[in-house]
Amino acid sequence: MQYFDTHAHLGLIVDDPIEQLIVIQEARQASVTRIVSICNSLHDFTTVYDNLKSASNVYHAVGVSPSEVQNPGKDWAQIIEQSAQLPRVVAVGEIGLDYYRRFGDKNSQVELFITQLDMANKLNMPVIVHNRDAGHDVLDILRDRLPPKGGVLHCYSEDAEYAKKALKLNLYFSFAGNLTYRNARNLHETIKVLPLDRILIESESPFMVPADYRGKRNMPKYLPMTARFLADMVEMDEEALSAQLWENSNRFFGLPAE
Repeated sequence: MQYFDTHAHLGLIVDDPIEQLIVIQEARQASVTRIVSICNSLHDFTTVYDNLKSASNVYHAVGVSPSEVQNPGKDWAQIIEQSAQLPRVVAVGEIGLDYYRRFGDKNSQVELFITQLDMANKLNMPVIVHNRDAGHDVLDILRDRLPPKGGVLHCYSEDAEYAKKALKLNLYFSFAGNLTYRNARNLHETIKVLPLDRILIESESPFMVPADYRGKRNMPKYLPMTARFLADMVEMDEEALSAQLWENSNRFFGLPAE
């Protein structure tokens, strides 16, 4: 079995290049053989990308998250366009809306989100979408602006009815360690309405640690617990489910499955 961690903040787990490589090696030993590194800021992207040039199983997304809306950085759009051409950069993200923490104002967040969706369209890349307490606006914008390569609603947090609406678009649904929490009933109900070929899993490390590791800093190596929990939910053999998730992840990011 092999697993694809579609969303890990490697630069937030540790900032030392050697320690980052150790985190990746520990993940590989746990059968997590591919990882997409996510950075909130372009400065973080550059640092982590440079640290991990030798890690051929780590891919990267580049973008400005809503948390950086007030200070995306000088020439940020140009940096995204240039960075998207680098080897193993596979998506624009994470981008989206976050009304929970009220970063900047809503209009500024929406403008940043739309601009990056249009950039992803131009770059012919998929998008990784952040949504926190902004579901209605996120879906409305995606209906008009989702690039042809589609997107993933990462660390899915809405309910099953929202998922049914989102399924009409070229969207995937990624679940993190919070899927394993007993009180995550909205996620458990959502799984029941999703086709298996639209589901991804992610660590969202260092956040959203699976239930068995509560109290620890989340790592990509803990991802298999989320997969096992999901296999039980959909009543599938874990090996068969891991193969499906592997296929889904590589299809979404446009990567060969070998």
